[in-house]
Amino acid sequence: MSDLLKNPVLGNDDIKSEIDGKLQQEEIKFEGTSKAEEREKEMAPPNSIHRSGSRPQLDVSGAAIQGNFEEKDPTILLPNQSDDISHLALDIGGSLIKLVYFSRHEDKSVEDKRKRSLKQRFGIPNGNRRSYPILGGRLHFVKFETAKINECLDFIRSKQLHCGGMVARWPSDGMTNENVVVKATGGGAFKYTDLFKERLGVSLDKEDEMDCLVSGANFLLKAIRHEAFTHMEGQKEFVQIDQNDLFPYLLVNIGSGVSMIKVDGDGEFQRVSGTNVGGGTYWGLGKLLTKCKSFDDLLELSQRGDNSTIDMLVGDIYGGMDYSKIGLSASTIASSFGKAISENKELEDYRPEDISLSLLRMISYNIGQIAYLNALRFGLKRIFFGGFFIRGHAYTMDTISFAVDFWSKGGAKAMFLRHEGFLGALGAFMSYEKHGLDDVMVHQLVERFPMGAPYVGGKIHGPPLGDLNEKISWMEKFVQKGTEIIAPVPMSPPGTTGLGGFEVPLSRGDTLRSDASSLNVGVLHLVPTLDVFPLLADSKMYEPNTIDLSDHGELEYWLTVLSEHLPDLVDKAVASEGGTDDAKRRGDAFARAFSAHLARLMEEPAAYGKLGLANLLELREECLREFQFTDAYRSIKQRENEASLAVLPDLLMELDGMSEVDDFDVFKERMLGSGNTKPPPHKRALLFVDNSGADIVLGMLPLARELLRRGTEVVLVGNSLPALNDVTAMELPDIVAEAAKNCDILRRAAEAGGLLVDAMINIQDSSKDELPSVPLMVVENGCGSPCIDLRQVSSELAAAAKGADLIILEGMGRAIHTNFNARFKCDALKLAMVKNQRLAEKLLKGNIYDCVCRFEPAN
Repeated sequence: MSDLLKNPVLGNDDIKSEIDGKLQQEEIKFEGTSKAEEREKEMAPPNSIHRSGSRPQLDVSGAAIQGNFEEKDPTILLPNQSDDISHLALDIGGSLIKLVYFSRHEDKSVEDKRKRSLKQRFGIPNGNRRSYPILGGRLHFVKFETAKINECLDFIRSKQLHCGGMVARWPSDGMTNENVVVKATGGGAFKYTDLFKERLGVSLDKEDEMDCLVSGANFLLKAIRHEAFTHMEGQKEFVQIDQNDLFPYLLVNIGSGVSMIKVDGDGEFQRVSGTNVGGGTYWGLGKLLTKCKSFDDLLELSQRGDNSTIDMLVGDIYGGMDYSKIGLSASTIASSFGKAISENKELEDYRPEDISLSLLRMISYNIGQIAYLNALRFGLKRIFFGGFFIRGHAYTMDTISFAVDFWSKGGAKAMFLRHEGFLGALGAFMSYEKHGLDDVMVHQLVERFPMGAPYVGGKIHGPPLGDLNEKISWMEKFVQKGTEIIAPVPMSPPGTTGLGGFEVPLSRGDTLRSDASSLNVGVLHLVPTLDVFPLLADSKMYEPNTIDLSDHGELEYWLTVLSEHLPDLVDKAVASEGGTDDAKRRGDAFARAFSAHLARLMEEPAAYGKLGLANLLELREECLREFQFTDAYRSIKQRENEASLAVLPDLLMELDGMSEVDDFDVFKERMLGSGNTKPPPHKRALLFVDNSGADIVLGMLPLARELLRRGTEVVLVGNSLPALNDVTAMELPDIVAEAAKNCDILRRAAEAGGLLVDAMINIQDSSKDELPSVPLMVVENGCGSPCIDLRQVSSELAAAAKGADLIILEGMGRAIHTNFNARFKCDALKLAMVKNQRLAEKLLKGNIYDCVCRFEPAN
């Protein structure tokens, strides 16, 4: 598995002749493809995707073979080939430059006998429903200050985003980017066009700003499961939008001014209103009145302000009383800055903090009110707010939300988008003719949160670091400096303070909490082979997480559990890599990185989106892989598998001597029947297996054997990637092969399922011809975590599930942490040993090490 994370490039003189030969072949293929595509273009309908007819010639300069030179068809990297660039788009605003870029996943699929057998048996197609493939890859989001545009240009050049996305391993001299066009939007797309041409040799293709905003918003709302959220009184709550019921909605973009756009569908929108009182107003007046030097400084001031010293409140007019007849509390703002009329004070007599807050509330309230009135005007039930004015600033969102709630009398909610700062850049990316994201489904996108560039004051700044040594180096510097993650922001006690008639938002504290400078947007992994598990009773109502981490006590408990387990995990991970000095460095860096993630989540639980225990455990595994620990329990799993296989023959002999299987009521009756009634066997069973060692060898394989004996096809479902000591789909065939040496039932079934070849086992039983041959198969589940989200499983598992009538979920992660409450269209058995005292008491009303056997017949 470690090969998946390596990217060796071979390009020395010894292989030059081989490269030349391969390139000649590639040029032939390339030219042939080009002609075919031209013919296809002529025959295609007007709205079909096509390639530019003025494409440059294949640029083979600096070419190198990637990967194993001995491969029959090794990949050839063309670092200077700049054709078909559709992986970078920019939104260049007055304050920030936003980049969206796409990097392709390397295709490491192995077309072995097992996979070919599965494709034939389950009818998995080789192609897909599109005229061109969805490319697996990663969608990255990066921000730079526009004032530091040279840093942005250096970043683009360092990653070679302007000429094919290759990591810069070759000299840049002599690179030709003629005819290369990069999509861009925002005012800076015009202002800096010459600079991009001069520094990078590329042309900026300007896209309409409003088109891009709408296109970006539509994509996010349809393709990201927990993109939209409400924000009231410091509480962020994610909203699941049914993409079939998305339109129409109102998109309120708050930049220097405000545009209000009624969106009726893809490419269907109109600007219905706006106001010149927006972010520019706040920043301009704030700069004049407070002498602040930056927008964020102005927001920082508002955190410590009290606008009741400047704003005239209803209570100021009515002697501290409410105006109850028309429903106004004494603390409602009657006139922003109204007290300045009657008070004999100069500007310097007012605190800048109070001025900033009063100004923020005045503008935010008015934008919220105008937005609601426009929504009311057109009968729109959803209002989404975005733009640089918001910047993920919690108090700004609270203020807008209060205004919408106040004027609608609770009938409407303001909603915000996690990626709102990237709407324009994402829309510009979508404007490419061939971006591969036209009909991406929500289950095909997985968000990951890698560690970023160096810490500043507890926040993570800058783009993600790609190089492992670089990542480790800044972690070591971080440790040496003794910098600590800032403590959670102190929460203000509730109480009416004259701030618009509601309690102090919980988001106010002594430190600015702005998503603009935090790692709140991850990398979107596009995995075309993921699908929704078809046997879920109701996929729209399905929630994988059993434990609610929105409860602060639960969150704190599980974060503590993960933190306490960390030293033991690091020891195992380092040991799995041979205990080398390099492994120790990586282990230390992983520990610091994961601890930083936990601290971030303790500070703001919703920072990475809706959080569940499954997400926490998956984050840990992703962090391990980020520091190249591909299988932290490798040696432990091998040792336990060997020990369990040694005693398997005795266990099978003992089981064969029993008259019946374990007596657990409903499942027993379904399997064995009652009296003279013998129920038909299940047609196909999916066994979601858990741990290596005794768990799989002495537990699940004997169960699989019993099902096979009854004539049931069995599909072992294992992890696609390692996670703790869980067995993987890649490891299962070898385990089955060893077990089959002592059991003809397993051997015949494994042969029928394409798991065995003759050389794998040594058959001594001559009675093999008399045994049934229902297949035993193995599929990947599509994940690398102890838990499983059945909304995102591998396409081969989805295909296998279509013919299954029994599901067995085994282990705490899959049967308790997730899916304990899941309901299925077929029979389901959930098996686990409870190894956590809190879970045993709260969830199951039992004791630690109790065994759970929960059978749920098909509806």
